[in-house]
Amino acid sequence: MQRLATTDADFAARLRALTEWEAGLDAAVEQTVAGILADVRARGDAALLEYTARFDRLQVAAASELEISRERIDAALAAIPAAQLGALEQAAARVRNYHEHQRQDSWQYRDAEGNLLGQQITALDRVGIYVPGGKASYPSSVLMNALPAHVAGVGEIIMVVPAPGGELNDLVLAAAAIAGVDRVFTLGGAQAVAALTYGTATVPAVDKIVGPGNIFVATAKRQVFGRVGIDMVAGPSEILVICDGSTDPDWVAMDLFSQAEHDENAQAILLCPDADYLAQVEASIQRLLPTMERADIIRASLAGRGAMVLTRDLEEAVAVSNQLAPEHLELSVADPESLLPAVRHAGAIFMGRYTSESLGDYCAGPNHVLPTSRTARFFSPLGVYDFQKRSSLIMCSEQGVQALGRIASVLARGEQLTAHARSAEYRLK
Repeated sequence: MQRLATTDADFAARLRALTEWEAGLDAAVEQTVAGILADVRARGDAALLEYTARFDRLQVAAASELEISRERIDAALAAIPAAQLGALEQAAARVRNYHEHQRQDSWQYRDAEGNLLGQQITALDRVGIYVPGGKASYPSSVLMNALPAHVAGVGEIIMVVPAPGGELNDLVLAAAAIAGVDRVFTLGGAQAVAALTYGTATVPAVDKIVGPGNIFVATAKRQVFGRVGIDMVAGPSEILVICDGSTDPDWVAMDLFSQAEHDENAQAILLCPDADYLAQVEASIQRLLPTMERADIIRASLAGRGAMVLTRDLEEAVAVSNQLAPEHLELSVADPESLLPAVRHAGAIFMGRYTSESLGDYCAGPNHVLPTSRTARFFSPLGVYDFQKRSSLIMCSEQGVQALGRIASVLARGEQLTAHARSAEYRLK
């Protein structure tokens, strides 16, 4: 990991170079993805079969075989160990309960002239959920994407998940059953995004696509945005820990590992005003790293994008964190609530020494689909609001239109839009 100090003359430049991420803007990837999207749009199921055989090493005779039957999903639910089933059900209950608090309701009011104004909230008709496969399987992603859609009242939830070599993960399928996913397809990559966007004879088109994926998935989501809605374009996982120097250094080292183990491009950063403590965490990293199953990935992540930063104080640490707008922010300090008002930008904030980021990944309740690559400056965690849309309500009374019509007439004529003006004027007495 790099060692930085905010007092270094070149601190800002080194931090910027360390944290910048431009994945998804690779010209070759953009071109490849554009070709896949166009091909699936033009040839539908035939293209899906070819790409699934090429990229996922899964050959089937008909596109209908890409859909996982309800019997297979129910069998997975019955096959997983009782401990896993219990954990999934408890996590699902907590995630659902948290998101129930996010539900928005329609509202309206009447002004002094009797005009009705308001907002009508409706759920999306059909959404697509992308669940990553490959290096790891993520049943937690199924819960985090499907449950807020259910709470919002989405009519139909379609899930796509790659099955390399035809291997299906029972835990992922069980999570789909628990979360109430309606249909599941063994599709991955840009071709899955294309199928959800344009629809094929087998895969229905959706209104919005949510869920994280690799660079090809992220690029595809960016390219189809506008035809469908998307949640966000996700980059590599990130964790930023602010510590006062009193948390067990082994705990903090493992918290850094928890994101570094995702992939080599993940980022783990520790900010602390105590130089001796940074050295203790570094010693914990060296001692614990060889014990990790994904040690090579963690080592590459920490070497390429990890950092320990010595700050003047905790307030400066928060200021640096706000610049980076991290996906996961841990406030591993004695009084995290005192720092909270100063935190402006973070996907999720984990407060106190006992709150590991991993609890948020699985079972605390808040969503783990979070903005990365500094997009927490303007994006929010996935939530019920992502699966609802708002329509404005306007109903003028005969009395109310007299005032509003005159205002509209003056402004419309000022913009030289005569039809607008006359449309309002026709209703005036």
